[in-house]
Amino acid sequence: MSFRIAINGYGRIGRCILRAFYESSFGHPVDDEKPHVNNYADLRIVAINDLADLENLTHLTKFDSTHGRFLGEVKTQGNSLIINKDEISISQIEHVKDSQWKKLNVDLVLECSGTFGDRLSAEQHLKNGARAVLLSQPGDSNVDATIVYGINDSDLKSNHKIVSCASCTTNCVVPVLYTLDQAFGIDAGIIDTIHSAMNDQPVIDSYHGKDLRKTRSAMHSMIPVGTALAKGIDRILPNLSGRLEARAIRVPTVNVSAMQLTITLNSQVDVNIINTALEEASHKLPSNVLGVTREPLASCDFNHDPRSVIVDLNQTLVVQKKVVSLFLWFDNEWAYANRMLDVAQALMDRKVQ
Repeated sequence: MSFRIAINGYGRIGRCILRAFYESSFGHPVDDEKPHVNNYADLRIVAINDLADLENLTHLTKFDSTHGRFLGEVKTQGNSLIINKDEISISQIEHVKDSQWKKLNVDLVLECSGTFGDRLSAEQHLKNGARAVLLSQPGDSNVDATIVYGINDSDLKSNHKIVSCASCTTNCVVPVLYTLDQAFGIDAGIIDTIHSAMNDQPVIDSYHGKDLRKTRSAMHSMIPVGTALAKGIDRILPNLSGRLEARAIRVPTVNVSAMQLTITLNSQVDVNIINTALEEASHKLPSNVLGVTREPLASCDFNHDPRSVIVDLNQTLVVQKKVVSLFLWFDNEWAYANRMLDVAQALMDRKVQ
């Protein structure tokens, strides 16, 4: 059965979702000699809505400063984008209430505009004909479910209509927290996110209505920003509620972020015990959720990496047998786009069960 998918908002995540979808079908040049399995064979992208004109949208599909040239054929035909031989309807509708999802027979809207995080706003997609909505950001408490793929996707139900894929940072840290809490018990912890610059920051100093730090050039400074990561973790792992706090800082890189996770455990451990638990979890959890590495790598080495989190085992520290510090890498664009597709497939699968 084929499910018809629309992308509302064709920015960094929206474009990465489309690229990840097509790379899943024809693979990547470095993997040509390996057998390839399309994980999203039941999905079909049929529509994109964004305020950008077709010329800009097409150009940014073909060429990407971070992820390179698109691997397939991209052209236009009328008001459609043609990817290989697939026709994708393009619209520039500003207000969701005017969308044409019913006409296009859309099963699922991937809400990637970054402006709709509450149920009331997301319901406009449903009123215009979509069967379900998947938010590319944390939703409010009224959404049907907040899902971190590989951890709680089994909570998806056939009657869920508005689902959140949480945040890229939540998808990064939760598999590690889940693994360590299951194995040793977590008493408390602090998470420091070192995040690449984002498009809500100016290239040069400019006004910002809500955060004076964000008035400063993204390329000149490391900039502390607010984060609700701890609240997001509480939704997925309620047994850790109140035990974690989080901080975040934006740094002058265009992609790939990191986390410094420091936690106190309820059991006595050493570096080898922690690393072994994480290595074992990397094999038990679904593919591309949790990875580990012992190579001496830098952030650029994880660009275009589809895994939610990669733990640098060389950086594991243990103090007094209970205080553990870990260093986590994640491609905040590409990994999250892949998880959006994973959750989309899982949600649609529930609809036909």
